[in-house]
Amino acid sequence: MFFLLPRRLNKKFIFVHFSQEFHDRMMHLINQLINFILHIDTFMEGWINVYQNWTYLILFVIIFCETGLVVTPFLPGDSLLFAAGAFAAKESHPLNIAIIVFLLIAAAFSGDNTNYFIGRFIGLKVYEKDYKLIKKEYLNKTHDFYEKHGGKALIIARFMPIIRTFAPFVAGVGTMKYLRFFSFSIIGNISWVNLFAFGGFYFGNITYVKSHFSLVILGIIFISLLPVISAVIKNFVERRKT
Repeated sequence: MFFLLPRRLNKKFIFVHFSQEFHDRMMHLINQLINFILHIDTFMEGWINVYQNWTYLILFVIIFCETGLVVTPFLPGDSLLFAAGAFAAKESHPLNIAIIVFLLIAAAFSGDNTNYFIGRFIGLKVYEKDYKLIKKEYLNKTHDFYEKHGGKALIIARFMPIIRTFAPFVAGVGTMKYLRFFSFSIIGNISWVNLFAFGGFYFGNITYVKSHFSLVILGIIFISLLPVISAVIKNFVERRKT
């Protein structure tokens, strides 16, 4: 039995047991996240049926967290906006496209500002210390992207998952003047929310899109990640050459 094992073997068994348990929990969370992203229309329909107008608050919180907290870059932004726009086009659902656009622009802008000031006040500490919840690889890639494109990186990054979460943070760490940050943030958020929300509003209820919603979501994610994939391939080729 376990309690009759030698002490050293006990400790080793406990470590392996907890490692396996942690791995299983992480895999379960990842599977749940993937399921949520691919079937976001099903989840949203459930929110609307249960919470009605409180669904606006759920959408606000998700967009705010994806934009404003460096520990949640994995939350779906593009697909959530597209799905929200698609449901707003249905007469049988209470969501209104004008409210969605206005509210989620406010959520994204609030998130940007939160992230900016977090970066401004504690950003250097995050770079100096190794935090498990914040990958330095993401920070470094965002910093390189920011250095290459300057202020307009905030607008471009808004259309790139993960990068858009870290861009305001890196801008704060780099002590970018707030008025300059404010202007780029407004332009980026208005463009991003309008593009995907109205994209869902006008195209989300086409028969093919409704029948293959998961594939459309995958396509949106793939297109959003193309600049990141391109940059990774380019860096890989350059390293191979050197």
